[in-house]
Amino acid sequence: MADTPAHVPQLPWVEIAAELCKGCDYCVKSCPPDVLGFSTDINTRGYRFSFYKGDGCTGCGICFYNCPEPSAITVYRKPTDKKAKKVLQ
Repeated sequence: MADTPAHVPQLPWVEIAAELCKGCDYCVKSCPPDVLGFSTDINTRGYRFSFYKGDGCTGCGICFYNCPEPSAITVYRKPTDKKAKKVLQ
C-alpha cells in the first residue's frame, strides 16, 4: 500500500509506495519539475526509496512510465470529467 502523506496535496500529485520501490532512482532522474527525492531511509526490503517532495507536480506521468516496478507509483491528476479521479495506476 502506498504511503499516504499527512495532508492531501493539491492535484496533481504523486504517491509512491515505499515498500514496492527498489531504489532504481529512474523516477527521480526523469521528473521534469524535480519534485521527487531519494530517501536516506530504507524500506523493509533494504532499499532506499523515492518520495514526493510535496509540491509542484505537473501530472505528466513520466515518473510512472519510467518506473520498472508495477504499482509503485500513482499519479493523481485534475479530473477532466466527473468520473475520472485516478488517472494512472
